[in-house]
Formats: sequence, structure tokens, C-alpha cells
Amino acid sequence: MAALAPPTQRSFDARGRRLDYAGRTLVMGILNVTPDSFSDGGRSAALDDALANARRLVAEGADIIDIGGESTRPGHTPVPVEDELRRVLPVVEALAGLPVPLSIDTQKAVVAEAALEKGAAIVNDIWGLMGDPDMARVVATHDAGVVAMHNRGTVDASVDIVADILAFFEQSLERAARAGIAPARISLDPGIGFGKTFEQNLQALAALGRFVALGFPVLLGTSRKSLIGKVIETTPAERLPGTIASNVIGIMAGCAMVRVHDVAAHVQAARVTEAILHAA
Repeated sequence: MAALAPPTQRSFDARGRRLDYAGRTLVMGILNVTPDSFSDGGRSAALDDALANARRLVAEGADIIDIGGESTRPGHTPVPVEDELRRVLPVVEALAGLPVPLSIDTQKAVVAEAALEKGAAIVNDIWGLMGDPDMARVVATHDAGVVAMHNRGTVDASVDIVADILAFFEQSLERAARAGIAPARISLDPGIGFGKTFEQNLQALAALGRFVALGFPVLLGTSRKSLIGKVIETTPAERLPGTIASNVIGIMAGCAMVRVHDVAAHVQAARVTEAILHAA
């Protein structure tokens, strides 16, 4: 079956809520409700802390809150589904009334479905609908938005990573088409830091324009990642300048969304970048 044609309008449909990215970059704020996140493990593990941090991100200008209950950093320990549900569902339910849509960052269809039933509007899948065989059905059934991220089970330095990402996206879009997911509900993510060497991550960033050219909104996630620490030795907490630099490159290449820990700084960076681009 042919892959889906890209959406005609420049907006991302989050379960009926249209997020316009025409000339305005959407900022997705990260809310990790895990004790072992590589960057901010434990800061939002308690429910009250999670709610306070989510409200702060919205006040800083976040367009989406992305809630994750399982760390996916390199070498992470998989979380049993029961533990992931216990972590994320109370948070999703408590935040469902926020003025911005909620995204559930999970690779498990059962977690995605439970979160959607509690009020989430987007599924952020690190396996791009190609992991859990039930994920596409869950997204389609709930008319949810989906972020389909490129990933690889193993790192292989010999792979042409740009070609690999493009082929993966084609397969993801074919799976979405078979499930009946509307094009306007799909975003693509090149998966910086997932299944790639340092050089391949740089190559993927340099090729962002090719992914944008597919016609679907592209989400870029580089926030505080080891890529930055390999360019210049830094801890995750020290990587805001490098994160902003990579996301400005992404905005200039046409990315529709950036996924970040530091929302206020990126809202400012995005608005200034957009103002310059619009003046050209």
C-alpha cells in the first residue's frame, strides 16, 4: 500500500485540537515522571512535583506537555508495564484540564491507550509505529496525534543513516495508512541519539531539510543529549547553549516542533529565529 500523502494544511491535529506551525515553531515541554531520567531524574517523580512542573512549563510557553514514565537513555532498564502505568496515569488524569494537549511518551500500546483514555491527545512513539504491533491501531482508534520517531535496534557505523531514516519513515507512513491514521495527525522525528553514532547524529541534523521536504511536521529532540557533550565536554545540566544551537538549526531547516527541557529559553530562541527568517 502506498504511504500517506502529506497533510495540505500546516497544522498538527492533536485529537481534534489543531496546532498551527505555519511560521511558528511549536515547543514541546518534557515532563519525565521517572526516577532515572538521564537529565532530570526524580524531579517530577512525585505527583505534586510533576503537576507543578507541568504548570510551570505551560506558563513558560509550552504548546504541548510530553509525559514519560520510562527512561529511554542508552543502557536503560526496561520498565514493567504496571510500573509505567502507575507513574503516568495519575499525572495525565490530573493534567487533562491544561490549556495545551498532553503527549504520552511510550513504546507500549497498552500504556498509550490507557493514557489516551485519561485525556492524552498525542502518542510519542520512539519506534515510529514499528515496535509494538498494536500501536498504530491504538492511535487510529482514538484519533490521536502521533510522533513517529526513527530508531535502530543496533548501532552500525556503516549505515547511510539519512537513507535509513527516510526508508524507516516510509515504512511508518505505510503502517499508519493501513491503520487509518489521518496524515494531519502524524509528525516525524529523526531520533537524534537513538541507534546512531555521534557522526550519524550530526549527519541526521545536517539533513533535516530532507525530512522536512516529506511534507509532514518534523519534531526535533536534542535537549541535553550526549551529542552535545561529545562536541564540548559538558554535563546534561550544562547543555542548554548547545541545545539551543541545534534547535535553531532545526527551525531554520523548517522543523515544526522542538522537544525540550528548557521551555522559556527555547520560546525566546524560536521567536527571535522566526522573526529573522520572516524578515528575509
